[in-house]
Amino acid sequence: MQQTFDTVAAIISSMADVPVAEIKPESHVMKDLGVDSLAFLDIAFEIDQKFNIKLPIDDWMQTVNEGQVKSEEFFLVGNLCRNIDELVAHAAAA
Repeated sequence: MQQTFDTVAAIISSMADVPVAEIKPESHVMKDLGVDSLAFLDIAFEIDQKFNIKLPIDDWMQTVNEGQVKSEEFFLVGNLCRNIDELVAHAAAA
């Protein structure tokens, strides 16, 4: 997960102009790092390309908007990395 975190932090830093040192596993991408939803879509696209996966952003947003889970489930950097690792593992197993 550390390698995933380092990669994701570098992507967020370069695309959202946030210093890497400010990005922590407990940072909320939108609330703490100031990334707006449009910028997050660009970040998600970069993550998809880098990890050769497809983040299910629409599904995540739907579950958050319906109140099924809190946004922290998907948008804390550490949780985002955990989800990326799961998607990578699932893709490798397919």
